[in-house]
Amino acid sequence: MISGPPAVGKTTVAKGLSKEFRLQYLSGGDVLKEMAREQGFDSAGGDWWDTAEGMKFLNQREENSEFDKKLDEKLIALFNQGGMVITSYTLPWLIKDGIRIWLEGSHESSTKRMQSRDSMSSEDAYEITKERFDKNKALYKKLYGFDFGEDKSVFDLIINTDNLTAQQVVDAAKETVRKLL
Repeated sequence: MISGPPAVGKTTVAKGLSKEFRLQYLSGGDVLKEMAREQGFDSAGGDWWDTAEGMKFLNQREENSEFDKKLDEKLIALFNQGGMVITSYTLPWLIKDGIRIWLEGSHESSTKRMQSRDSMSSEDAYEITKERFDKNKALYKKLYGFDFGEDKSVFDLIINTDNLTAQQVVDAAKETVRKLL
């Protein structure tokens, strides 16, 4: 499992691990986007979370935690099938098995990553990453009682991505997975 704040490199690392170890890649965010589609949202596109509609869905999740509970139930069931690398904000705290990696970095680094990835201004990227992080942190504290971004006691590896290339982060994750297998 790979977790960390928005735009820190979770997808890149998870895809690198899935390729290296011949595992299926699954994005918890993509599963949640499917659930958003079921609710009538047009959640197409990798940057959907950063749109006004994506933020509207995040606000709706704050009011009705059933979305997140259902998502986490699905992710736990999929994790228990085995053979996957999953990105998820919550899964590392909700299960006892598996290798858990936390990616962290400064808000400025996440802003730069989102700005270049999603072709947006630095001001917009900063506000979106901050709002998504803060809202998710509050939501998970309310739902499950853990401090997203602060309680890292469940992780096997913590990688600060600020001064590393994407490949260096993937390589560090691979090395840890090899040691723990």
